[in-house]
Amino acid sequence: MTLTNDELSELLDRLLAGWENEVVEFKEAARQFSADKTGEYVSALSNEANLRGLTSGWLVFGVSNARKVVGTTHLVDVQQRQTLKHHIHQSIDQGLTVREVYEVMHSGKRVVLLEVPAAPRGIPISWKGDYRARAGESLVPLSLDKLDEIRRQTISADWSAAVVPDAMLAHLDPAAITRARQGFSERYASRIPAANIEAWDDATFLAKARLTRDGQITRAALLLLGADTSTHLLTPHPAQMTWKLIGEQRANEHFRLPFLLNTTALAKRIRNVQLRLLPPDELIYREISKYDERSLLEALYNCIAHQDYTRNSRIIVTEHADRIVFESVGEFFDGAPDDYALDERTPRQYRNPFLVEAMTELNLIDQMGYGIHRMVQDQVRRFLPLPDYDLSTAGEVKLTIPGAVIDESYSQLLMVRTDLPLEDVLALDRVQKGLDISEKAARHLRRAGLIEGRKPHRRITPRVAAATGAMADYIRTRPQADAHYAALLSDFLRAQGHADRGDVEALLRPALSEALTEQQKATKITNLLTKLRRHGVIVNRGTRTKPRWELSYADDGSLPSEPAGKKDDGDSDDARGPG
Repeated sequence: MTLTNDELSELLDRLLAGWENEVVEFKEAARQFSADKTGEYVSALSNEANLRGLTSGWLVFGVSNARKVVGTTHLVDVQQRQTLKHHIHQSIDQGLTVREVYEVMHSGKRVVLLEVPAAPRGIPISWKGDYRARAGESLVPLSLDKLDEIRRQTISADWSAAVVPDAMLAHLDPAAITRARQGFSERYASRIPAANIEAWDDATFLAKARLTRDGQITRAALLLLGADTSTHLLTPHPAQMTWKLIGEQRANEHFRLPFLLNTTALAKRIRNVQLRLLPPDELIYREISKYDERSLLEALYNCIAHQDYTRNSRIIVTEHADRIVFESVGEFFDGAPDDYALDERTPRQYRNPFLVEAMTELNLIDQMGYGIHRMVQDQVRRFLPLPDYDLSTAGEVKLTIPGAVIDESYSQLLMVRTDLPLEDVLALDRVQKGLDISEKAARHLRRAGLIEGRKPHRRITPRVAAATGAMADYIRTRPQADAHYAALLSDFLRAQGHADRGDVEALLRPALSEALTEQQKATKITNLLTKLRRHGVIVNRGTRTKPRWELSYADDGSLPSEPAGKKDDGDSDDARGPG
């Protein structure tokens, strides 16, 4: 949420007046405060807020022990705030972090307020393995009765937390347990030596990974680690994920237990060919995979974590020529997809908290709702349409991940305008799909030159230059045609006769688009050299590690056309790198 200075000042007054409760902590922190100690308070305040049925706790800097506003310079820099939030996220075992950092001028002094989200129902929050709480003004370990109170909040209604009386360790797949140990080790790499984890017997490991209850096998353990022959223990649930191929070719396959291994097996059945996209004013195509592998696994893990298992339905993954559709039963449980796409919401509760916590321990998902945001960012990074959530069918969620360009103007705009806010990208994505957007969003996009036309015939402007908002900035940041860079290099080689990689870097880097990162510039130069070599413009008379580039004898100073018989029509599935 966005609060004005007056609203924040009123909030601070309320917190000062009600400081006796255990969901507010004041620290003087005139100049700085320990990041680790901040993390302990985040754990404590999050747990206490949960126990009191509140949405947030507050850690306030710039207030003395006597509850006097004294001011602080702590976290004055935006980068410091982001670093702190990242540090807390890395060390809070459940992936939780500060929801927001506010600063307010109160009585002429600067005060910083950290909003700490309440622990999700059924899931206590720990800092580096220790659960923290408040006792008056003291920071103390979370007592066993409080720990049990949080864990009992949903356990009676949590299908995944139920113990399976007849299940034994022998019903689990050894390879799945090995893979689970690997994920657990990756999650706790900085805190628990891998040798210690390897030394645990299976029963100890499963308890540490929160897959058993009092040493007994749970439904969550069977779903993730159960042997293929153990499906009957979950009857009447089918414990299946089904892949279907639709189109000119048709195929299907059922994937059973263990889900931990078979999510990867299912993802590999999806035909993930290379796509070639042509950026504006360039001659070299950019090659991207049709689907981002991380997004495919993220979507599958979300289906597993959030499905309503009481309805005894399988997960269905349907592959079309231009998209993948993931279907699972159960309403979208907390909030709306767009809230998570914009990274503006932290989930407060889960349908299957026991399963979610176990999957978090195995490094499969997080508990903070970042998965949808990551899938959106992956599509933006690859210039493709954004994922769609269809909630129109009661009791069912359908997630579609596009694997093809819908509107070329949209993809080219993302290539040129890497600075677009995610809110604008989400609105533009709806425009290209023919979906409605708010009048406020439409006015904003039209003023920015990003769309044209009127409702219901809005469209993304093909005038990429106008879409930058400032022609001078566009000219400065846009990528030039490859022929431009080829001419620069040819002129240099005519004058000097040869060039090593350092010479080429010194020549071309200043001419490349300012929108590119240093790594992207290096990749661009490598691709250009490869293209010019393949076209016979230059030749390497050195070695691979120490190249010595010279003009070929046939060079006339121009970039040759494509070799005869090769057509760059943008539809090739050629998996070779660009250039």
